[in-house]
Amino acid sequence: MLKLPTHGRYDYSPIDERPTYQWPDGKRLAFYIGLNVEHFAFMAGIGNDPFTRTAGPQTQRNYAWRDYGLRVGIWKLFDLFDELKLPTSILLNSLVCELYPQVIDRIKRRGDAICAHGRTNGELLNTMWEQDEARIIAETTDLITAHFGQRPTGWMGPAAAESRVTTDLLVEAGYTHTLGWPVDDQPIWIGTRSGRILSVPYPMELNDIGTNVLRDHTGEHFERMIIDHFEEMLAQSEKHPLVMSIALHPFVCGQPFRLHALRRALKHCVAQAGDAVWFTDAEAIAKYCLALPAGIVP
Repeated sequence: MLKLPTHGRYDYSPIDERPTYQWPDGKRLAFYIGLNVEHFAFMAGIGNDPFTRTAGPQTQRNYAWRDYGLRVGIWKLFDLFDELKLPTSILLNSLVCELYPQVIDRIKRRGDAICAHGRTNGELLNTMWEQDEARIIAETTDLITAHFGQRPTGWMGPAAAESRVTTDLLVEAGYTHTLGWPVDDQPIWIGTRSGRILSVPYPMELNDIGTNVLRDHTGEHFERMIIDHFEEMLAQSEKHPLVMSIALHPFVCGQPFRLHALRRALKHCVAQAGDAVWFTDAEAIAKYCLALPAGIVP
């Protein structure tokens, strides 16, 4: 019988056959925003380009396009989140701590949860030797810990690109959950050589990079996607507890015409949530699942 290469990280588990549970206060849909706060090298490394849809070669043009996010876009997003009283999960390149102190101060004042996002999105970990990858995970952890006073427990690598041993290294570095496996609408356990790690859902589809940059969808398309996704998942969550997340990048959705559409979408979600939606962050979802009785999370 033909056998194809596989990962061995998790077993097949149909969602209709799993135990059910509720989120805090009986809520059925956990909703979080993953805000990617990133730093890139100038004329070196990798990074998206809105004209070529590739990660290279690097130019001053696409460096400046991305730099707009932390100079302008992120401040408008923070204002929007404050207006709607929405928490966020900050997917943080650790070098941002050294180079953008005002951004770090605003994050601290808001009290957003920090998810480690590597040193910079100018490099990918899936191309490195295991020892080099482990060193970068340690450097990222140490720098974020030094600036926030506590270590991050969640990880999402740059571009969600993992090597064959990334999840092993994360457990060995003390991480409890990862956002790098977009495999489910519920948290699931992933096995590693040193124990297990929780996978918290993170979107590849409901992601402004893929939608607005790589597939040329407009802000209105993304708005419609968010609203349709929310309404469908809210209905589905009557049967299963689910996680909905939106992935945002300040240099993409922070552009005014996209921000205007995003504002409408988030206002719709907040207005229609009722008592069924838990507006939260990935770390809180992970902590809640880690405390559930054994056998509940697949």
